[in-house]
Amino acid sequence: MRPYRDELIISSKAGYTMWEGPYGDWGSRKYLVASCDQSLKRMGLEYVDIFYHHRPDPETPLEESMGALDYIVRSGRALYAGISNYPAELAVEAINILRNLGTPCVIEQPSYNMFNRWVEESLLGTLEAEGVGCIVFTPLAQGLLTDRYLGGQIPADSRAGRGHGALRRSAITEDKVAKVEQLNEVAKERGQSLAQMAIAWVLRQPAITSALIGASRVSQIEDNVAALRNLSFSADELARIEMILAG
Repeated sequence: MRPYRDELIISSKAGYTMWEGPYGDWGSRKYLVASCDQSLKRMGLEYVDIFYHHRPDPETPLEESMGALDYIVRSGRALYAGISNYPAELAVEAINILRNLGTPCVIEQPSYNMFNRWVEESLLGTLEAEGVGCIVFTPLAQGLLTDRYLGGQIPADSRAGRGHGALRRSAITEDKVAKVEQLNEVAKERGQSLAQMAIAWVLRQPAITSALIGASRVSQIEDNVAALRNLSFSADELARIEMILAG
């Protein structure tokens, strides 16, 4: 099951701190409903296609968080419910709770790329078995898996160059740069940019529905979407990529 491929989805995610205190963040019913309402107000919408719970809350019962998602859907604020950054064990619990409530979880949104492969251990198999889609974010490792940092250069207008955001200068290590350059050679042989190959690589997984990309220019979107022209990998290409990443 690979729902929503090739569709535009308007989604919202509970991920902002609404106010100080125990109910202004994480996964309480009060926070999730308020977060959804504020998102709708900011976007000027009556509802979103999908509302995600951004991350598990260790202080709130999972039944409360999933009950809030069920309420958000039943109240017309969202058409579907999803979760994000849930490990396999908690994902199964959340999926079952929502299923029993009558508001099935349609998709999970985890981070996944060549340098961050935690989903491969058990989450992807779990989602596939449960019939839940998977839309991954950071497929380009915050831009590291592009040609921006080849040669160890850090452009001033890049994420690492700006000095804020998820990609720090400290992440541009000699080891990472060496791997990126080797991966870039594989991409060239495939007739792709490194970014295109990195996106194709995450989409090779049967359990993955789609990949979220971030772009600051139209040309970046056009380059990334062109990854769809070549999504297949030979056994030799996959072996070479594994060797580079393990090196």
